[in-house]
Amino acid sequence: MSTPEEYRLRMQRVKEVFERRRAQATRAKGLVIVFTGAGKGKSTAAFGMVVRALHHGMRVGVVQYIKGPIPSGEVEVFGRFGDQVEWYRMGEGFHWDTQDQERDRRAAWAAWAKSCELMADPRIDMVVLDEINVALRLRQLPVEDVLRALQAKREMLHVILTGRGAPADLIAAADLVTEMRMLKHPYRAGIRAQPGIEY
Repeated sequence: MSTPEEYRLRMQRVKEVFERRRAQATRAKGLVIVFTGAGKGKSTAAFGMVVRALHHGMRVGVVQYIKGPIPSGEVEVFGRFGDQVEWYRMGEGFHWDTQDQERDRRAAWAAWAKSCELMADPRIDMVVLDEINVALRLRQLPVEDVLRALQAKREMLHVILTGRGAPADLIAAADLVTEMRMLKHPYRAGIRAQPGIEY
C-alpha cells in the first residue's frame, strides 16, 4: 500500500495525462460506435447512450435486426418518448429459431433499407443498428454496403452498431469499439432469462 504522498503524486500524474488528452480533443463529429463480443451488455450499452441522447433533446432512430418477435422491455420504455424516438423491430428472431436462411436474409435487407432511411433523415441525431453485426457475420448483408453508408453519413450523425462478431473492417472504420467478454453467464448455471435482465 502506498503512502498518502505517493498516492497523491501518482494521481497528479494521471490527472496531467488526462488533462493533456482533453486539451488535444478539440474536434466534434458524429461517431461510429461498435459494441461487440460474446459477453452480455452490447444492446444495453447502446440503449444507455440513447438515454443520454434523449436527455440532451436529440432524436434517435433504432432498428432491431434480430429481436423483432422477441419480447423486450426497452421498446415499451422508449415508446414513452413519443416522436423523439423512432423504433423498428424488423428481425424474424434468432437464426437457430427461424432455421431459414432466405427469410433471415430478407429480414436483414428490409432492416438495412430502414437503417439507410433513418441515417438520411436530417431530423435524426443518433441511429442504433441493434444486432446488425450478427447479420454481417452471417453474410445476410455485405459489409461493404454498410461501410460505404457509414463513410457517407452526415458529419454529426452518431451510429451505434451492436452484436457479436463485428467484422474486422467495421472495427477498423469505427471511432469507438468496445468488446464485451463473457466471464460467467447465468444460463450456464441453469438460471433462466429474467425480466429486467435479458428482456
